[in-house]
Amino acid sequence: MRTTASLLRLFLLLIISIILMEWVYETDQQWAMLTEPIYWIIIGTVMLFGMAFEICIEALRVILFKTLKPEQQASYLAKEVYRKENQFKWFRVTYLKMLGNDEDIEEKEIILDHDYDGIRELDNNLPPWWVYGFYASIIFAIVYMVRFEVLNDYNQKEEYEMAVAEAKIQVEEWKKTAKDLVDVNTVTLLTDASDLNSGKKIYETNCIACHKSDGGGGIGPNLTDEYWILGGGVQNVFRTLLEGGRAGKGMISWKSELKPLEMAQAASYVISLGGTTPAEPKAPEGEIWQDENTPK
Repeated sequence: MRTTASLLRLFLLLIISIILMEWVYETDQQWAMLTEPIYWIIIGTVMLFGMAFEICIEALRVILFKTLKPEQQASYLAKEVYRKENQFKWFRVTYLKMLGNDEDIEEKEIILDHDYDGIRELDNNLPPWWVYGFYASIIFAIVYMVRFEVLNDYNQKEEYEMAVAEAKIQVEEWKKTAKDLVDVNTVTLLTDASDLNSGKKIYETNCIACHKSDGGGGIGPNLTDEYWILGGGVQNVFRTLLEGGRAGKGMISWKSELKPLEMAQAASYVISLGGTTPAEPKAPEGEIWQDENTPK
């Protein structure tokens, strides 16, 4: 069996299978499919089919070989021997060239007269990769000296300050889309359907016991009217979820149960209940909230 070629084909098949599975398995976490048993089952099945294919190819080659005439078999075997002997010749030749060695040179031709306790020294050439690397380092040193010592380009302190300034810009851009970093000062009203649906689920899981499913109020106040005990608007509602309500009789803090994004989604959903008509609305509590700068 042509073991090397078979192993290379199986390895290529494995890499292609992994890439395809990563592409098909849609997830926000890269390589998350590695934890899924079905993934390994599929990969194992693909590899088994690959090995079965290689075995069939080898069996077919043996069958065809037996159908050849004796002189054809001898010629085929001779070609196989030649192929195996020269299979990695290109690699060996390239490796020797990189080392600057010539396999045709005999040791006696490059041996020196130095003799240290029977240890003889060979006059080998420096490897080309080392020589070229040395020349490249000289060129780099000259360019570096001219640029930074003669032309007075930026120094390390200036480079650091530029890198920090660029990083701050990137962080600010990232924060604009990183909803989980939201706080009471940066929270804004979320209007996307996905955020409101998530907020509704959070509300139905944690809030209906006190405010009812339609926001009409029960133990807690009515969330559909314009009266607010701790202030309306998404920022105040977010703050109430984060810090809790009035001491002793208000709502508990949800910061240990909900992430900042979840509190922003829940607060946005609560704001969306404003103006709706609940089945049994509770009497108004607090004061009318009017703030043109706060979205409602």
